[in-house]
Amino acid sequence: MKRYLPRQRQLAREALAQLTEGDNPDPDAREEARAEEEAKMEAPIRLWQQRMGGVVAVLRSAGAQRVLDLGCGEGKLLKSLLEEKGLTEIVGMDVSYRSLEVASRNLRLDRMPAKQRERLKLIHGSLMYRDKRLAGYDAATVVEVIEHLDAPRLAAFERVLFEAARPKTVIVTTPNAEYNVKFDTLPAGKFRHKDHRFEWTRTEFQQWSAGSVSALDTE
Repeated sequence: MKRYLPRQRQLAREALAQLTEGDNPDPDAREEARAEEEAKMEAPIRLWQQRMGGVVAVLRSAGAQRVLDLGCGEGKLLKSLLEEKGLTEIVGMDVSYRSLEVASRNLRLDRMPAKQRERLKLIHGSLMYRDKRLAGYDAATVVEVIEHLDAPRLAAFERVLFEAARPKTVIVTTPNAEYNVKFDTLPAGKFRHKDHRFEWTRTEFQQWSAGSVSALDTE
């Protein structure tokens, strides 16, 4: 539907809904609802702001100028990155057309000054497939994304990021399972988000990170 109605997103969504007769909700709308649910849970302790500050600090220390935000969603991190004058090129990529549309509105791209607008590009793409557009960047940020990937898709993403794109610096954040006790409304043993495939401890995350780097070193 999206292919044949590229400039009429609403019609495409309505056609898809009719074809599925409501049994399979719009995946973009479902993802938005899930993101809102997770954001509400984390809001009282401001985890999102802490993540943004931490990511930006690492980018500064790395001296990055050209940055990818993979799985950029609705543009929360992109907004922070645009405030960093040392970043000369910022690319946000997401698999969801709707999220990119929302990001464009949130960032007010249509009103953005020309010099600022030249620094930012939003692209549609999947993290599962090698993409020449992702090569040659100083850094890539992957914020609260990998926990939504099952094992086969996570393995595919690792190849895309570490073997094909190969940015000099990679910043990955993912929920720390040891922190879940901080959420009063989260039952013991449950994930923060219904779509999470896993939530690692710090040790498990370190093991995954070390394994990804080791695999890259053998290439």
